[in-house]
Amino acid sequence: MSEKLRELHGVLVEELLKRVKDPEAKSSDLNVARQFLRDNNVDAVPVANSPLEKLMNELPFEARGGKGEFGQDDKPYEPKRKNPVKTN
Repeated sequence: MSEKLRELHGVLVEELLKRVKDPEAKSSDLNVARQFLRDNNVDAVPVANSPLEKLMNELPFEARGGKGEFGQDDKPYEPKRKNPVKTN
């Protein structure tokens, strides 16, 4: 990575971090930070007592399996279409 690109990346990370930590952060700021992480292949696995686990526990729905927790048996949500698309 060229020095200029490395510097730009660093400046962008610092600005995003500043915005995310701001109590007045807008949803658009958080979305840009989320997309930046995704574009850079950064992901996380919730572990016991981590901030990510706490966030998951605060979400306003429960796991698809009805157990009230997320697990390997849970299936991804797929809404059913009222008018399915017909193919020939």
